[in-house]
Order: sequence, then structure tokens, then C-alpha cells
Amino acid sequence: MPGPSDRTETAIGLYTAAERTRRDNTIWTQVQAVLAPLQFLVFLVSLALVIRYILTGNGYDLATLSILIKTGFLFAIMITGAIWEKVVFGQYLLAPAFFWEDVFSFIVIALHAAYVIALIGNWLDAQGLMALALAAYLAYVINAGQFLLKLRAARLQAEGRA
Repeated sequence: MPGPSDRTETAIGLYTAAERTRRDNTIWTQVQAVLAPLQFLVFLVSLALVIRYILTGNGYDLATLSILIKTGFLFAIMITGAIWEKVVFGQYLLAPAFFWEDVFSFIVIALHAAYVIALIGNWLDAQGLMALALAAYLAYVINAGQFLLKLRAARLQAEGRA
């Protein structure tokens, strides 16, 4: 079982040898590898629909549905990502290797959840909801960039060892 004692092993880059082995041998790595690009595709479609609504006033229902689907993908990837972190690092969130990515993920989740709550509670008009969705999407793009930089660092680490 992974634990904090693994961190006493010399970590070169993101992972210790034990963490790298767990990362490579867990199904959750593959789940993340499938969900991440799917979520990004859903994001792109939803972003286009939101922008279309903002510019034309047409397609509110479709834009709203797309935001809810995007939010569903976000929650799925966050839950499975927490499980992945538990398997690899021994804790569900805020593992040292992904601490700041996880912190910013909380902002992303909060903004998406705020959208859903505002929609259900009828607390914002359509324009306000779309503005909130765009704020959530901007945070998502920043967070996705953080994770892509980490993945690149891990790949470079692995190539340096090869």
C-alpha cells in the first residue's frame, strides 16, 4: 500500500520509482488518459455553443445542456483523478507532486458547481450564467495547462532515464 514513507526514496522529478510503478500499473492512469481528451472535446463544443449564444442569442438550451455535460465530465475526471492520486501517492488529493494543480482544480470545481447551483436556483439570468460558464472554462483551461506541463515533465523525466 502506498504511503508517505515512499517519499523517503529518492524522487527524480515527479515520481519515485515505486510511484512510477504504481502509476504505470493502475487502470486509473488509463481512465484519466481517456477522460481528459474527451472532456477537452466536450469543452470545445460547449465553448462554441456558449459563444454562439452570447453572440446571437440563439441556442440557450443547447449551450446549457453542453455546460452540464462538461460539468459531468469534470466531476468524473476529478473523482477518478483523486482515486488515481490515492493509488499512486497514498492520498486522495493534494499529493506534493500535484499540490498546486489540485488546489487550482478546487477553483475549477467551485466555478462549475456555482454555475449548476445558479442555474437550478434561477439566481442569474441567461447572460450571467453564460459569463459564469466562461469564467469556469477559463479556470479549466489554466488547470488543464498545469496538468499538461506536469505530463510533459514526467515524459521528459522518463526519457532522461531511458
